[in-house]
Amino acid sequence: MNIRGIFAIYKFEMSRTFRTFSQSIISPVLTTSLYFVVFGSAIGSRIEDIDGTPYSSFIIPGLIMLTILSQSISNSSFGIFFPKFSGTIYEILSAPISPFEITIGYVCAAASKSVIVGIIILLTSSFFVNLNIIHPVWMFFLLILISVTFSLFGFIIGIWANDFQKIQLIPTFIITPLTFLGGSFYSIDMLPEIWQKISYFNPIVYLISAFRWSFYEHTDISIIVSLTTILGFLILCLIAIYYIFKLGYKIKV
Repeated sequence: MNIRGIFAIYKFEMSRTFRTFSQSIISPVLTTSLYFVVFGSAIGSRIEDIDGTPYSSFIIPGLIMLTILSQSISNSSFGIFFPKFSGTIYEILSAPISPFEITIGYVCAAASKSVIVGIIILLTSSFFVNLNIIHPVWMFFLLILISVTFSLFGFIIGIWANDFQKIQLIPTFIITPLTFLGGSFYSIDMLPEIWQKISYFNPIVYLISAFRWSFYEHTDISIIVSLTTILGFLILCLIAIYYIFKLGYKIKV
C-alpha cells in the first residue's frame, strides 16, 4: 500500500481545513451551540423528561449527528469534486496510487474533520448540560463509523456532481430533512403509531438511535439492527466506489 500517497492526500485536505478554520470548525460549532440555547435552555425547560433523561440532554446525540452527517458529506464531496473542477484529478489518477488508496486519503481526511467537530460540539455541550455518557467507547466508535460511512457517501456525491449546486442538492433536500425527521429532537415512541411505522423507513433513524443508545441506553430501535444498517450502507458505498473507478464514471474521459 502506498502510505506516502495516502498521507499526501490526507495532509493536503487537512491543511485546507485549517486554512478555512472559521468555516470548517467554528461555524458548525456555533450553529449547534445556538440549537443548545434555543432547544435546550429556552424550550427544553418546558418539556418533560424523556425516559428519565432531561430534554436538554436528550437532544445532544441528535444535534451531533445533524452536524456530523452534513460535515462528512460536504467535506468529502468538495474534496474530490474540486480536483475534477480544476482538472487536477487526472494527475491524481496518473500517479502511482490505486483508486482504493485515493479513496482512503480523501475519506479519512473528511472523517477526521467530522470527528474533530463532533468532539468539540460534545465538549461545548458540557457547558450547557451535565453529560453522563454510559458507553463512551461505543460512542467514540459510532462517531468514527458514521463519519467514515457518510464521508464515503459524500465521496460518491462529489464524483457524481457536475457543478457546485449539485454538491448541495442531496445534503440540502434529502439528508437534512431526513435528519430532522429521524428523531434528532424527539423519540420515535412519541409519534402516533402510523408515523412510527413510517419513520422506520428513514435510515437516519437507525444512526441517531444507535448514537443515543451510547449516551443513555435509550433506543427506539435495537442496537444490533442499527449497527447492521450502518454497516450495510457502508458496504454499499464501498461497492459503488469500486464500480465508479472500474468504469471511470465521470472521472475519465
